[in-house]
Amino acid sequence: MKKAVSFIIFLFFLPNLNLLYSQEKPKLVVGIVVDQMRYDYLYRFSEKYGENGFKRLLNDGFHAENTHYNYIPTYTAVGHSSIYTGTTPQNHGIIGNNWYDKFLKKNIYCVDDANYTTVGSNSNAGNKSPYRLQTTTITDQLRLAQNLHSKTISVAIKDRSAILPGGHTANAAYWFEGGKDGKWITSNFYRDTLPNWVLAFNNLKKADAYLKEEWNTYAPIETYTESIDDNNPYEGVFRGEKTPTFPHNIPVLKEKNGHTNLIKSIPAGNSLTTDFSLAAIQGENLGQTKNQTDFLAISYSSTDYVGHRYGVDSKEIEDTYIRMDLEIERLLNYLDKHIGKNNYTLFLTADHAVAQTPNYLNSLKIPGGYFDLAEFKNFVQTLSKEKYNSENIVENISNFQLFFNKETLKKLNLDQTAVEDFFAEELLFFENVNKTITSHTLNTSEFSNGIYSLVQQGHNQKLSGNVYIIPNHSVIGSGHKKTGTTHGSGYSYDTHVPLLFFGKGIKKGTSKKYYPIIDIAPTLANLLQIEFPNGTTGKVIEEALN
Repeated sequence: MKKAVSFIIFLFFLPNLNLLYSQEKPKLVVGIVVDQMRYDYLYRFSEKYGENGFKRLLNDGFHAENTHYNYIPTYTAVGHSSIYTGTTPQNHGIIGNNWYDKFLKKNIYCVDDANYTTVGSNSNAGNKSPYRLQTTTITDQLRLAQNLHSKTISVAIKDRSAILPGGHTANAAYWFEGGKDGKWITSNFYRDTLPNWVLAFNNLKKADAYLKEEWNTYAPIETYTESIDDNNPYEGVFRGEKTPTFPHNIPVLKEKNGHTNLIKSIPAGNSLTTDFSLAAIQGENLGQTKNQTDFLAISYSSTDYVGHRYGVDSKEIEDTYIRMDLEIERLLNYLDKHIGKNNYTLFLTADHAVAQTPNYLNSLKIPGGYFDLAEFKNFVQTLSKEKYNSENIVENISNFQLFFNKETLKKLNLDQTAVEDFFAEELLFFENVNKTITSHTLNTSEFSNGIYSLVQQGHNQKLSGNVYIIPNHSVIGSGHKKTGTTHGSGYSYDTHVPLLFFGKGIKKGTSKKYYPIIDIAPTLANLLQIEFPNGTTGKVIEEALN
């Protein structure tokens, strides 16, 4: 009798199961990547934030406090690729922003593709595609699951930050081309013409309008107590400036700093990105297709440009994040109104964090320094001549990797593994080198933790170099002229980033468990009940989901 009743109840609900499933899916997923955002920025400047930006995500969403990049190198293209593919460079193949292609024997850029041309400009700034990305993305899987009936739009000032999150099937990726015109463009990989809404947006000349105002602090500068003195020797300057101090006279500086390119390096670049993102939601009718889930990928790039020039402890970076909080609030308010409060799911993270300026750390008697690449190359050449009587053993040095010339090794009848071991041992004697490891070791051993495991996850057997150099803590490249800062290491200051989930299907809460960045994509896939990206090595963050 009980079985019969249960069966009747099941039959009663069966016609409504599809409806129930469709109601559980968000109409729109929004992915936000804040370029170069350290985890501690959520709290360092929290007293200056309002209640409806970062704090709303913290209070009403799920916060994974111990999220890290689980590989080296921590660069922009690699970060965006890993977030959206759910795996590391070992599998997705984006091993840097630029890297040495040992087959073509030249340096290449991650999204350059001569097979395609620019849409929206006469320049070659749109000769791009995601073809070097070797796996699918969560955005690809969402479109595949819906037979391409849904839309994916990806937006960023940087081309790589727009192209890689959109995956291979995006309806379009848009990025900002500066110069005198200052407009959003794309590639004919996606489409042959700009849609009317993009043409209309470009005609507004919003970048020019933003650059008519000086960059001063949002609040009185004396309240910026979370940063060091405004005038200090650790920060860079714009061309035409003598000191790195507020206010920055943007209208005067514009001509000497690439015209509208200047907007990339000030908080107004993030405002422009929000403007364009909101126009994309409206112009593409995102979140309005019945029983379909669209995806909007947004990357805020200006935080990275500001951080590189001024560093972690500057008043400029404090002001940039105070203003970034306002952009998050503006975006959330728009989504509430046009998509509906319980109709979208959002995540916010960063593509990497960043080191503090070594010179500033040195002033506090904290170890840090600069890696002299020119001297390092001389050191390598000397080793090569002394040991092998050849200057052609090492073909390229880049991204803290040595690439060997295989033809030279063959000609000299040298064993590659033995040569790798020799350089790995001798390079330890160069200033600011902490550790080294060879490709042979990475290919024949498995590291489950520690710095070598991060190198291994970033090592692509086919594409990467022969010997890796791991600099000391808080050591960055000498190209930064000892002002500003950079990123790329596997140390916590470069790997620890925020991760916030918010909206439909997300459980309110906080976790202190360790989660690698590659867990984002499978978590979203599970929420959407679609297949994982095809290279996924991450896992579902069960705590985040209802």
